[in-house]
Amino acid sequence: MRRWFVRGGLALLAALVLLLGYGVLIEPRLVLDEDRYAVELPRLPAESAGLEVALLADMQIGMWWANTGMVERAVERVLEDEPDLVLLGGDFVYHAGPDVEPEVEAAMDLLSPLLDSGIPTYAVLGNHDYASDAVEELTAALEGAGVPVLLNESEPVPGTGDDPLHVVGVGPARPGLVDVDQALSGLPADAPRVVLMHNPTAFPEMPPGSAPLTVAGHTHCGQIALPGLPDRSWLGLTEEEEVVADGWAPVGYGAEGNALFVTCGLGFSVVPMRINAPPQVVFFELAPPD
Repeated sequence: MRRWFVRGGLALLAALVLLLGYGVLIEPRLVLDEDRYAVELPRLPAESAGLEVALLADMQIGMWWANTGMVERAVERVLEDEPDLVLLGGDFVYHAGPDVEPEVEAAMDLLSPLLDSGIPTYAVLGNHDYASDAVEELTAALEGAGVPVLLNESEPVPGTGDDPLHVVGVGPARPGLVDVDQALSGLPADAPRVVLMHNPTAFPEMPPGSAPLTVAGHTHCGQIALPGLPDRSWLGLTEEEEVVADGWAPVGYGAEGNALFVTCGLGFSVVPMRINAPPQVVFFELAPPD
């Protein structure tokens, strides 16, 4: 009997080592999920049918053993697709030291092929960007490269027609910079729009019909998750707030006429591991309503 216990314990230990090896070396560094969705967008004019939007988030440069190779790969994949618009969902850096410049420079180097492409690109910042005191440096670097960094404001996307698509950028819930009224204040009421935020917990604050397509990051889809049980992910077990961690929010979450998609992002938080939550790049093809 003791022999069986020993064998069982060794088998369990071997399985755990294999799982950890997969979570550190395979899924986060070799597996890139590519997801595509067709989205009917209210008020989108017929001539803008087929506009494609790409979403990247959570590079987390500065995290130990950062996932820079996957960021490179995701940027290359976006460029191969040649979308009409790219949205960057924040957390460019993770935990900068006394000097934030190396992390900011590394993030900008990874993004440089995209920034040089001329594809209209918009960004919001995330909680780690603020916690790392990198806001000024990141904003200056991104806007210097032609990427507006939106903090509770909106901008029309050039090249999207006479009734242009607008990007609405909502501030991060941490450190308490969400201001939905301000974000919508300069937006024409009849403008087609995509809402970009870092933390999805800001989504329920959007008024009815104001956010027909909202995209967010922050969650890493739990980063370590049990299949089919998002509430049993690392995120679900450690968050005190209600969180939509992965993909489309369920019907009834948020106000009527609004929809939320949460990407798994690219990088790490706390530990350099992903299990059942691979890095992700997402494409949305927009269409006017029938």
